[in-house]
Formats: sequence, C-alpha cells, structure tokens
Amino acid sequence: MNRIKSWKATYKNLTNMLFVLPLLVINITFFAVPFVKSLYMSLYDWPLLGDRTFIGIQNFIRAFQDKKFLHSLLFTMEYALIVTPMLFLVAFVMAILVNQKFRGVGIFRTIYFMPVVISMTASADIWLWIYNELYGVLNHVLLAVGVIDSPVAWMHLPKTSLPAVCAMVTWKMAGFSMLMLLGAFQSVDEEIYQSASIDGAGKIQQFFRITLPLIRPTIGLSMVISIIGSVLAFEQFKIMTAGGPSSKTQTAVYYIYQTSFGHFKFGYGAAMSMILLVILAVLSYFQFAVMKDSTE
Repeated sequence: MNRIKSWKATYKNLTNMLFVLPLLVINITFFAVPFVKSLYMSLYDWPLLGDRTFIGIQNFIRAFQDKKFLHSLLFTMEYALIVTPMLFLVAFVMAILVNQKFRGVGIFRTIYFMPVVISMTASADIWLWIYNELYGVLNHVLLAVGVIDSPVAWMHLPKTSLPAVCAMVTWKMAGFSMLMLLGAFQSVDEEIYQSASIDGAGKIQQFFRITLPLIRPTIGLSMVISIIGSVLAFEQFKIMTAGGPSSKTQTAVYYIYQTSFGHFKFGYGAAMSMILLVILAVLSYFQFAVMKDSTE
C-alpha cells in the first residue's frame, strides 16, 4: 500500500515537472546559455576572423576607460530619468480616466492601448514622419498657429532630439503601464471605500490614504519595467536619430551594437554587455528594495 502511494506521489511530481519543463527549457536556451557564452567571450579578444586570444579582464578595464562607452551610459541614464516619469504620469492619468464608469469607456481603453501593439520600429517610423522638417505634421500645425516661424529639424538638434524620442516612447508604451495600473485600481475592494465614506473620508482622502498605498506594489513594478526598458533602449534611437547629432543620443545598447557588429569586436562588446547587465540588476534590486520598505 505504501509502495502504491509512493508511486502516485512520484507520478504527480513528474507530471508537475512536465508543466514546468517548457519554461525551464526556454530560460536555459534564451538566457542561461547566452549569458555563459557572453561571459566567456568577454574574457577574450574575439575578432570576426582569426584566432581568439585570452586576455582576462582587459576588456572590462578598457570599457571603464572608454569615454564613448561611459558617455553612452550617462546618456542612457539621462534618457531613463526623463522618459520613466513621463511615461508613468501619462499612464497614471489614463488609468484614472478609464477607471471611471461611463458609457463607451471600453472604447477609450482600446484606443489608449492600441499603440502598444505597434512595434517600436513602426512607431519610430510613424513619428519620424510627424517630426519631418519639410512635410511633417508637427511643423505644419505649429507654423499654422504661429508657435514657430520656420520649420524645426526636430531630430537633428541636440535640444529637441531627446524630448522628441521620449514623446514617441511615451505614446507607444503608456498604454501598457495604464493596463497594469488599471488592474491595480480595480483590485481594491469597494467595501473599503464604502467604509471610508461612512467614516467621513472624501474622494481625495480615499485616493491618498487607501488607493495609493494598496496599489504601490504595482506602481513599483511598472517603474521597474519602464526603467529596464529605458536602459535597454535601442530601436528608437537607431531609427530616429542614428545616435546623432554627433553621437549625443547614443545609448549603451546602441554603442555595444556598433562595437560588436560594426567593428566586429565581439569580446569587447560582450564585456560591455556584462557591465550593463550588472547595472540593470543593481537598479532593479534598489527599486524593489525601496518599494518593499515603503510598503512595510
């Protein structure tokens, strides 16, 4: 009898493992193996042609002495610090609006979310047309209302290229964060609000003392996802600015891409990728730690 129970338990465990196995295979194939390979490559001088040479941590030392790489890291952080609050504020307002009960609210939710399903490449191309100096819609409208006297080359000026890209990314990704925040808003039990109303709490007090504390974990997750996406920014800058003007909008991922596949320095590119991965891990840990402390 005990042997039969043992077999049943073993069978159940094997069945559970079969459900987990596909995810495990995906993680090993697309994360663990590339990570180990990149770490291995980062210790070598790895050209496109010819023999690779073991050089230890020289690629990492070189990265911290590379002014272009350090500049790309600083620009990436600047971009993340600008676009993350922009994206969150727009998404937060949108979530509040579509959380209301009125006729046709589902249509607005769909409209707000639609840009998310458009690829970043297509979104960048659309906004390049909007920003075009000669026939772009933005210049046409601003000239018509008298805001500007002559067309602006939005993507070729240091002062306008970064805000222009941030506006596109906010339009593209705000719907995703909106959906997360909307789910958090709707997860709050209505009975809590009813009890607060009976105690005399107004809508504003309920929002700051009930809603915000309860949805804080979702806010933290939304911010972490936004920061990670910002640090890994690539397509929008490659398509819209090509890293210009004068490499001022070159992100870390873009510089790694150019180094690895433009100059075929695969070992050095792998080392910079490892550094970027560590930065991402530290930022994510810090963000989650802050959100955990604020909820306790």
